[in-house]
Amino acid sequence: MSITAAPASRLSVVLMWHMHQPEYRDPFNGQFQRPWTYLHAIKDYVDMAAHIEAHPEARAVVNFVPVLLEQIENYAEALQAYLLNRHALLPDPLLMALAADGAPQDEAERIELIESCLRANEQRLIKRFPAYADLADMAREFLKHPLHLRYLGHAFFADLCVWYHLAWMAETVRRTDVRIIKLMNKGHGFDVHDRQMLLEVIAELTTGLIPRYRALALRGQVELSMTPYAHPIMPLLLEIPSAREAWPDVVLPQENGALAQYPGGEERVRWHLAEGRRVFERVFSISPVGCWPSEGSLSEATLPLLAEAGFSWAATGSQVLHNSLKQSGIYEQYKRCLHRFYCLDIVDPEKNNAHKGCPRLVFRDDGLSDMIGFKYSTWHADDAVGDLINHLLHIADTCLDGKYVASIIMDGENAWEYYPENGYYFLDALYKRLANHPRLNLTTYQELLKQEPVTTPLPKLVAGSWVYGTFSTWIGEKDKNRAWEYLIAAKQVCDRVLATRRLTSEQEHAVLLQLGICEGSDWFWWFGDYNSAEAVRDFERLFRLHLVRLYELLGEEPPAALAAVMAVGAGNPEAGGVMRTGQQN
Repeated sequence: MSITAAPASRLSVVLMWHMHQPEYRDPFNGQFQRPWTYLHAIKDYVDMAAHIEAHPEARAVVNFVPVLLEQIENYAEALQAYLLNRHALLPDPLLMALAADGAPQDEAERIELIESCLRANEQRLIKRFPAYADLADMAREFLKHPLHLRYLGHAFFADLCVWYHLAWMAETVRRTDVRIIKLMNKGHGFDVHDRQMLLEVIAELTTGLIPRYRALALRGQVELSMTPYAHPIMPLLLEIPSAREAWPDVVLPQENGALAQYPGGEERVRWHLAEGRRVFERVFSISPVGCWPSEGSLSEATLPLLAEAGFSWAATGSQVLHNSLKQSGIYEQYKRCLHRFYCLDIVDPEKNNAHKGCPRLVFRDDGLSDMIGFKYSTWHADDAVGDLINHLLHIADTCLDGKYVASIIMDGENAWEYYPENGYYFLDALYKRLANHPRLNLTTYQELLKQEPVTTPLPKLVAGSWVYGTFSTWIGEKDKNRAWEYLIAAKQVCDRVLATRRLTSEQEHAVLLQLGICEGSDWFWWFGDYNSAEAVRDFERLFRLHLVRLYELLGEEPPAALAAVMAVGAGNPEAGGVMRTGQQN
């Protein structure tokens, strides 16, 4: 008599891709100061949609920051207007250079354009294309001798600009769009018709991006989630001292010799959640079920506000979970299998109702996510996906009762330029093999919640983010703290003006919107000596510019300090600083 083994349980796996770019528009003239929104749109956001479309059985969660959605719309509208009327202004200097009839005349403008067209991964985006690599080599030689730049003609700048955009083109477009194939085969001597054709492709890709993700959501392949409007660190807006829960020795911003607090933080968190939902629902015509809090930043005080805003789930990093379990004294009880749905163990004494007002919590598997972000780019795609699946099967073997979910949560845009062909082979194999694996259930949080999954009560949630489980990326360093002090001072002026002056509803809306931009986390991310001087320069200038604009909208004189540089970087971080690991090395 043979004995049939019981079928092994299937482990639920969720891939969540976070799409995020900060506000790059100059608050005074609306011009984009850096091109990363549209470049990532035509490369990474397009490819990420195309890979899911190519595998109808695949599932993923895609998270968008609302201020990014607004910028994508801005680009799409401006490009469409330009194609209808060549006299319409393009909102980005690089797009203007691509469309220009002649070379820049000013030496500084020529240097800026050349430097802009060299901001690409050397191995994967420049050296991959011999014609682009030759232009890049020439460009660097000219930068060594700026006086020689005056002898460069339009043909050089036109070819360099075209190749920069071709290198940043989505791999799925590069392989299928006859116009892009034609331009790449031509290789040089790009005329006005070639450049107009490239602008048409860019316009089509940016215009079609949001409808593609909406269609994927309506088909059930993608769950669309969101982040608060301008990507603020909500726990710090609520309680700056919450940074000490995971980092007791942190040096925090001061005000008049005392620990600083952000005034009216709870109201501001509610504003970012409400404004973010308004933008998201207008853009997608879908209501989000889940929220990736900015940088996975959570605290106990944040959770009721997320529930109040209508979110059923929220996610953060595994270091937050480790800190919470250890401070609760139950880490040993759960360490065998941490891949669960959790909920803060809140009890309403009047109704004796556990979990009241708390969204389900999921925690990023830092190890698996960081391997995709930092390790697998140098592996053969099949080997990388095979290794990932082996790790997932080990989790499935450890978590035997089928109640568990492994969460791979990561940046959906910055990793792929480190992969061959923008991650084409890796992503294709990833979706194909995960979606068809007999022991893995590739799904979304929304689908899992419909099944009323078992939820583990969490006695305590230690405030932190997905980066190291702390808020050290956004506070606690001298330049970061100075930025908080500038922001707090601006908020105090804002509160005073709104309380004492009669502003129209339009004026008040403009003030709150500008304040929201100033509250974004990206400014603080880039401050610090460990970041590159170029990146710090760009972001600290924009931060000061946005604060000046806020004071102007309030009818107040900006502080003199905002006219001076407040932070200078000197580091060379991995991946240029745009990505970090969840666990501190």
